Amino acid sequence: MYKKALDPWIIPVWITLILCSCFVMFTLIKVDGDIFQFIFIGTRFSEGDPQGSEGYDGQFGYYIAVDPNPQRVKHHLDVPAYRYQRILLPLMARALSLGNDQLIAWWLVIIPLLGQVVGVAFVAKLIHELGQKPLLSLIYGLSAGCLLAIRVALPEPLAYAFVAAAVYSYFHKKYILGASLLGLAFFTKEVTIVFGAAFLLWLWLQRLWKESSVLLGMGFLPFGLWQLWLWQTFGVMGIASGGANATGFEWIPFMGLFRIASYSLVYFLAMLIVFAPLVVVPSLWGAWNSYREIREGSTDFITIALLLHALMMFFLPFSTYRETGGILRLSVGFVLAFLLYVVKENKSRAKRYLPFWLVYNVFLFR
Repeated sequence: MYKKALDPWIIPVWITLILCSCFVMFTLIKVDGDIFQFIFIGTRFSEGDPQGSEGYDGQFGYYIAVDPNPQRVKHHLDVPAYRYQRILLPLMARALSLGNDQLIAWWLVIIPLLGQVVGVAFVAKLIHELGQKPLLSLIYGLSAGCLLAIRVALPEPLAYAFVAAAVYSYFHKKYILGASLLGLAFFTKEVTIVFGAAFLLWLWLQRLWKESSVLLGMGFLPFGLWQLWLWQTFGVMGIASGGANATGFEWIPFMGLFRIASYSLVYFLAMLIVFAPLVVVPSLWGAWNSYREIREGSTDFITIALLLHALMMFFLPFSTYRETGGILRLSVGFVLAFLLYVVKENKSRAKRYLPFWLVYNVFLFR
């Protein structure tokens, strides 16, 4: 039993659990134990005061968890359909808290933390089975986007835990389980549909029609019906480029980043210097290498996932690039796809680049 607890792939799981828990406890000490300092409730949406404080995105999950009734909660949401589509984390927090509002806030932090640990377990196990060092999974496990999401009670760690479990399931040809896990990921955060699209394309290219039908039926169809319900309930679908004040996706690569210069050249240069190593350089590298492999006949789902995520980073909206937290959280899927690809292909130079991403955790202690 003791030996099993020290299996190579278990070690990064323990490290992730300990460091994430320490991060949460450290933050709690800083805010005098006030769990609502993770939620960042603003009076603009809690009290309906147009001139009030804005708060942050975690408050919308809290409002939905406290009262899931769409007609009542929509008055507390900046873009109701967009926020309500991420229904799984609020419902889980509500169920586990038995309706206690104070406990809901705690669960909105605890569930993402546990999700991060579970996600790392699947990533580390897969890396181990691919013959690489499981400690590489900490690039994902301790990524700034995931830790930030825990800090502000957002669903990314839970969503990508489902994705990591789906990747592991598909790797072992457990197609029904993988499809159901992707479906859960879609209902946690819609951007995980990029991974879903990669799996679907791979199944089509492999002419696995039955398995692709399973994914369509268990993953995409329920989420599509959910979008139709959101449209009927709120007048619009939830799929969008962001919440209030969001701008649309760009047509020119990295224009969302370059557009910052029209507002502030100094801020643009700062963002370019800081985020070129996180986004621009690895997405260009990832797009070229994955495209080249696909062109040469390699059609595994990890390669396709990297290509789709790299392309997504090309065309992200200005509203995402202008916010440090937004780009860190949005990059989680890209970091995961990049890591899995580098490990699978055993890219030695790229593996040496991976630890650089951990530097971005400095933004968590501003």
